[in-house]
Amino acid sequence: MKKRILVLTGSPRKGGNTELLAEAFIKGAEAAGHTVMKYETAVKHIGGCEACNSCYTQEGQACVFKDDFNMLAPMMENCDVIVIATPLYWFTFPAQLKAALDKMYSLLIGGIQSNIKESMLLACAGGAEESDFDGLVKTYELIAAYQNWTDLAHLLVPSVHEKGDILNTHALKKAEELGLSLK
Repeated sequence: MKKRILVLTGSPRKGGNTELLAEAFIKGAEAAGHTVMKYETAVKHIGGCEACNSCYTQEGQACVFKDDFNMLAPMMENCDVIVIATPLYWFTFPAQLKAALDKMYSLLIGGIQSNIKESMLLACAGGAEESDFDGLVKTYELIAAYQNWTDLAHLLVPSVHEKGDILNTHALKKAEELGLSLK
């Protein structure tokens, strides 16, 4: 069964390790015949959720505040799989990506039924310790559990601080294999 996949990226660094990781996953998923949409949160303007509970009440938009989340929400509504590709910032998601995740609240308030059934986490960090990812992984797992998503995989890549460091690892091959393995 072919799936509609949304890859949310969180890195502001063009051509950086996270982008390379996301692109490797996308290459594999497209080769497997899936439809992939990529949304780069770091180059969009998405303000933080203000918990105004006015979601989907004006003009049918997800958020009453006019920002780029209103372009992302329909993508979230219509994908089967969400893949979060992110660098590790202070042991969690970067602010730009976290704002997009926080605004998923609008789907709940608006009574919008998302098709997302599965999720995956792809993450890079400059630190060398696997434990550096603990906060990010726990947050992701709580989001997935709350949303009733089946967590398909975590691909965590430590020690890739400088742009291109990921090229010296096996992570891109693993990411591509994850994309190819989606059924």
